[in-house]
Amino acid sequence: MSDETALNEQEGPDEGAYRAGFVTFVGRPNVGKSTLTNALVGEKIAITSSKPQTTRHAVRGIVHRPNGQLVIVDTPGMHRPRTLLGKRLNELVEDTLGEVDVIGFCVPAGEPIGPGDRYINEQLDRAPNAKKIALVTKAETVPRAQVGDQLLAISMLREWDAIVPVSALDDINLETLTDELIALMPVSQPLYPADMVTEEGFEKRAAELIREAALEGVREELPHSLAVTIDDIVLRDDGTTREVYANVFVERDSQKGIMIGRGGSRLKEVREKAAAEIQSIIGGRVIVALHVKVAKDWQRDPKQLGRLGF
Repeated sequence: MSDETALNEQEGPDEGAYRAGFVTFVGRPNVGKSTLTNALVGEKIAITSSKPQTTRHAVRGIVHRPNGQLVIVDTPGMHRPRTLLGKRLNELVEDTLGEVDVIGFCVPAGEPIGPGDRYINEQLDRAPNAKKIALVTKAETVPRAQVGDQLLAISMLREWDAIVPVSALDDINLETLTDELIALMPVSQPLYPADMVTEEGFEKRAAELIREAALEGVREELPHSLAVTIDDIVLRDDGTTREVYANVFVERDSQKGIMIGRGGSRLKEVREKAAAEIQSIIGGRVIVALHVKVAKDWQRDPKQLGRLGF
């Protein structure tokens, strides 16, 4: 037997084959799932905020490598729901867990593993067919020794297919994570074209970027009460300028006043920030027009949730 034949037999028939599949990152709200998704994709396809429950839809981002393709399904953070919206977001996460090839369980480096993390770890048993890895996120925020302690703590929860400390902001171990994920995917042809980074349409991305801008600087319960819909998108005759007409929904009149601000100052800030973010994904000039509306207690109303896309 030649050395080359022996090597091929050791590697097995799938060694070096192209792999492609789906992965989702789970964890408590605000553990850095969307930031990590954007960093891996190399483009902002999921909005981010310091406010909990920022992500409300399953957003697919696509990572391309010569040896494989990852489809990252960014989902809301898992939590114990207090509203019908919260219940539906948890159901969205549970549905996603049953459909992906790999689940990445995220725990921040600087926060001790608590009841919420253990609850989510238990939910992973409901996806027996998915491979499971553990990620210690925000590794740049603490000393290396503390990252090591967290790696040890997370290793005690279950037997993982891999454990990786990462930082989306400082690009720590992102390529290592990508390699680990591709290696865990099934042998497959590419699932998406090589030039595609997300399947989200322009209207949905615009609505999310407006909501992200509206979340900045708000306090207390208002982040949960915000929802955005698009009425119309008009391309001007110059062929490069888009007018985006959108509604920002809140649950009470007092929240409407906060959203608009004195003399419309806050709404102006939101319009300008949203327009800049939308321009960054399509090029050309963008003009955003916003109308703030009250949809009383929409998070608990099935009909209003349906109208708002949940």
